[in-house]
Amino acid sequence: MYKRILIANRGEIALRIIRACRELGVETVIVYSEADRDAAYVKMADEAYCIGPPKSVQSYLKVDRVISAAEIGNVEAIHPGYGFLSENAQFNEVCRSCMIDFIGPSPEAMQLLGDKNQARRIAREANVPIVPGSAGLLEDDKQALRTAHEIGFPVLIKATAGGGGKGMRVAGNDLALKTGFSQAQNEARAAFGNAGVYLEKYIERPRHIEVQVLADQHGNAVHLWERDCSTQRRHQKLIEESPAPNLPEAVRSAMCEAAVRLVQVANYSNAGTVEFVVDQEDNYYFIEVNARIQVEHPVTEMVTGIDLIKSQIAVSAGQPLPFTQEDIVQRGHAIECRINAERWERNFQPNPGRIESVFFPGGMGVRFDSHVYAGYTVPPYYDSMIGKLIVHRANREEAISCMLRALDELKLDGIETTASFHRRLMSHTEFVDGHVDTGLVERALAAGLA
Repeated sequence: MYKRILIANRGEIALRIIRACRELGVETVIVYSEADRDAAYVKMADEAYCIGPPKSVQSYLKVDRVISAAEIGNVEAIHPGYGFLSENAQFNEVCRSCMIDFIGPSPEAMQLLGDKNQARRIAREANVPIVPGSAGLLEDDKQALRTAHEIGFPVLIKATAGGGGKGMRVAGNDLALKTGFSQAQNEARAAFGNAGVYLEKYIERPRHIEVQVLADQHGNAVHLWERDCSTQRRHQKLIEESPAPNLPEAVRSAMCEAAVRLVQVANYSNAGTVEFVVDQEDNYYFIEVNARIQVEHPVTEMVTGIDLIKSQIAVSAGQPLPFTQEDIVQRGHAIECRINAERWERNFQPNPGRIESVFFPGGMGVRFDSHVYAGYTVPPYYDSMIGKLIVHRANREEAISCMLRALDELKLDGIETTASFHRRLMSHTEFVDGHVDTGLVERALAAGLA
């Protein structure tokens, strides 16, 4: 096991990793920007180094400064968390070249699966269903039009290096395809430095279901079942749960087994998430791999009892998985609500500012992962998520009741949050009945959720 790890991240995930390391007896080094100087995790780490101004491009995304802090801190490994440098294969390679372990997959596996077009090729090799679409990247809108007419409208234009909904457009006819093609290319070029796009058949009212996988460096790979992340807005997840409601058991098992096959073909190790869309007839199709820990990982931890952060660290240190597939059982039902500092009734406008007082919910099966405290100022420079409220109960109905109670208890005075939005959505008929898809939030808002 490692003796000392650097955490190249901020917010709740930085604190989450510190806590796991403390239980493992591992010392921690944290890097932080000037805006995060007073963050709780900075005080909790064994050592902390400021690496730049508030903007992430001048601090958290500066590879040379992160590596310098790692060398000064004399660490053996770097945990990237999620976001920032977590899926940056070049950073991964720099860590290895500096004799520092990157807690995640190899640079080769990350680069292979990080390119969505290449990931689709791997899926074909692993006999994993993929959404019908172009055989590779598209050269121009003429080629895109030919492909669209072959597979049929509507179609989805996707950036090969994309994420978070960037470089993605839906087109229902020739004109929309021509316009969306150039828009997707320009957005992808600006966001990822890669303008490559491909085409997929657009699945009407899809469910977004992902499978958590773990693989060690000794050839062992397992899945930790699935999470339903369909409750999202503009491709940004808001609520996640496990097990996925109203999913046939045969489909659940087949999808999870397919995820394991895919990561094995890709020679992948560490934690990862294989993402699928599921249509209204319960056909599932692979869409991408997230080669990192996910924001919603606590949902899986609650239903399996397996600490994913500790597992990541152990696997990176060369330890074999201590369990087999037969040991991993889903128990009960877990739901997570992402609590963002946003005015949701004003089109989810970010609402940074000082938190005057707090009251965190508790009780049986309630978990609140957050780095905020009374007197903490939410900075305007980063993602607006300030915490994750997770509940675990024997079944989905009880989990929803528990979440509603916990949301009522949560108090963060001084700023507005999305807690009241979640309360309304959790009571929405479609959500309560488990009839969730990626368009649920937009439909609920359009119908006057307030």
